[in-house]
Amino acid sequence: MKLSLMCVALGAWVGVHGWHAVAADAPQVYRCGNEYTNQPDPKRHCTTLRNSAVTVIEGTHVQRNPAVASPAASAASASKVDDAEQRQRDAQARTVLQAEWQRAQARHQTLMQAWNQGEPERQADEFRQPNKYQERVAQLRSALQRSEADLAGLQRELSRLPAVSPGVTP
Repeated sequence: MKLSLMCVALGAWVGVHGWHAVAADAPQVYRCGNEYTNQPDPKRHCTTLRNSAVTVIEGTHVQRNPAVASPAASAASASKVDDAEQRQRDAQARTVLQAEWQRAQARHQTLMQAWNQGEPERQADEFRQPNKYQERVAQLRSALQRSEADLAGLQRELSRLPAVSPGVTP
């Protein structure tokens, strides 16, 4: 009851005197660059902030030495695979990559035949329209470059895998 009467009395007083009287009781706040302070530095050309509230939020503190191991580390150690299964997975990966490399090699050979050392055979409509021939040559050139990049990438992936052990079947 007393609290509600005090709130009503404060509201009536603010209504009569206005908010500027309440704000006059608040400490003066200065902005010095990106810093807000109650004690301005005359060397920094601080400006006074009027009728504005500044909220300061404290940052989080970093834990220096965590007492408990993180759940990600314990999950990673629990998901380890035994050596035999890992060798089998590596052998399967090598088999898949080798099959893909052979398909890419066959596509590359087909493109090389169509490329004909930079002089692809002209098609019937390309004799009358040389622009079509130039476009096809440019497309073949870019397809060959992509094919060579694919082969190089597959070769890199194959070199990263360990050699297949004789006793492991994919």
